Amino acid sequence: MLKQLHAFGVEKNICFSNRSSQQKRTNYRAHLSKPSNLPMAQSSSSPLPPLKFEAKPASPVFDPHGLDPNLLQKIAYDALVCSSLRGLLVGDRASQKSGTVPGVGLVHAPISLLPMPFQESHYKQACEVAPIFNELVDRVSLDLNFLQESLARTKKVDAFTSRLLDIHAKMLDMNKKEDIRLGLHRSDYMVDENTNLLLQIELNTISSSFAGLSCLVSDLHRSLLHRFKQYLALDPKRVPENASANQFAEALQKAWSEYNNPRAVVMIVVQTEERNMYDQHWIFTLLKEKYPLVRSIRKTLAEIDAQGELLADGTLVVDGEVVAVAYFRAGYAPTDYPSESEWSARLLIEQSCAIKCPSIAYHLAGTKKIQQELAKPNQLERFLENKDDIAKVRKCFAGLWNLEDSSIVQDAIERPGLYVMKPQREGGGNNIYGDDVRLALQEMQKKGTEEDAAYILMQRIFPATSPAILMREGISHKEQVLSELGVYGTYLRNKERVIMNNQSGYLMRTKVSSSNEGGVAAGFAVLDSIYLV
Repeated sequence: MLKQLHAFGVEKNICFSNRSSQQKRTNYRAHLSKPSNLPMAQSSSSPLPPLKFEAKPASPVFDPHGLDPNLLQKIAYDALVCSSLRGLLVGDRASQKSGTVPGVGLVHAPISLLPMPFQESHYKQACEVAPIFNELVDRVSLDLNFLQESLARTKKVDAFTSRLLDIHAKMLDMNKKEDIRLGLHRSDYMVDENTNLLLQIELNTISSSFAGLSCLVSDLHRSLLHRFKQYLALDPKRVPENASANQFAEALQKAWSEYNNPRAVVMIVVQTEERNMYDQHWIFTLLKEKYPLVRSIRKTLAEIDAQGELLADGTLVVDGEVVAVAYFRAGYAPTDYPSESEWSARLLIEQSCAIKCPSIAYHLAGTKKIQQELAKPNQLERFLENKDDIAKVRKCFAGLWNLEDSSIVQDAIERPGLYVMKPQREGGGNNIYGDDVRLALQEMQKKGTEEDAAYILMQRIFPATSPAILMREGISHKEQVLSELGVYGTYLRNKERVIMNNQSGYLMRTKVSSSNEGGVAAGFAVLDSIYLV
């Protein structure tokens, strides 16, 4: 799979967690060349009857590969101009300062030239469950014992998760209450071709990226369809409106307002080098333009440790500014904590009365292990009362299992191409696929340790492939691709009062469905939008 848009070095979440970038090593095509049986599961312990699967490309609504070359050139040129003028940009990895100095080494973000056909029923389903997932995250975060107990085995073998749990435990010892809770989430899905089911890949509760750029891609595609309508015969209105950046800005403003200190700031916690800074800057530009009273600052965790202090009443002050909201666009991976300084900063923020996005509890609620625990029978009922809501959420679950389930582990050893091993990590590049699943499981069995607690097993989702034209570094490429839909959610609560609970736009990501080793490493994952069919 693709850890990042490697050609540009942008931050997490452009990856696809159910397709491997190491296709040559894992040889998953061998599993696709003939029908297979997959024990899909509605729970972590009850496999369904065997399901036959045979991969084949989808019948395209329209075939962009058939475009006249001259027309393709005109559309591509207009797309590049619009991307440059409208700020659909990332930093160029070839430019040394592009991740630290704004305006240096800019390139257009990798994009699909035209929107990806997507079933309207699936899009509506994903939008409908977004507020339910928002509420679910909030309620899980309040069950402190559930988080600690569910991750107890993982803590023994996963140093990063252990450090997060230690901070969480300190908050428990302090009896720290988060009365005002802000969530900017994104739930990611793929449509399984064989069953035509929309299945959740993961729920992101920290640093849900591309809310700033995704809406620009939707606008770009709508503009191109309108401009070239006589040639493409596609309705621009079928590209859904996407207000993700505005919605994130509104949520940050409302949280700032709830803090009730007009002199306080919104602090965005960033990585030292950030080539996806323009995605972030779009959100904060909108925040500044729409809500001029709200000021913001950008700080790394190391800077927060050096410049931050906690006043006696819990007020967080960083570089002389009272912090109302701490919005994390860093802190989701072990590499974000190269020293104890970064961990000290994370603890300082958690101890304060600043509104965290996310709090440590929200962060833990988004781990893969919690996702797997929630898929167990009767677990959703522990947090949700409405039976219809429970059914809607459960319908999205793919098969999820812990590695203590010996029958599933044995099946994964025998048919590794039908599973993905996932650790408790965000940002991509960490999952295990294909024959490597078998080798990893056999090695764990041989060692006889608790290393298996660091992973979960997930049903591998096989979406249909589609033709597309991908734009990278000003060059168009005709490819067969697969896509992943992410739906954003915004949630804000002050004690018992829910202030916001919305579906807040979407992100479509598209990558080549097959490539040689260099193709994926070169960065063929792109931003996309959807065309409802």
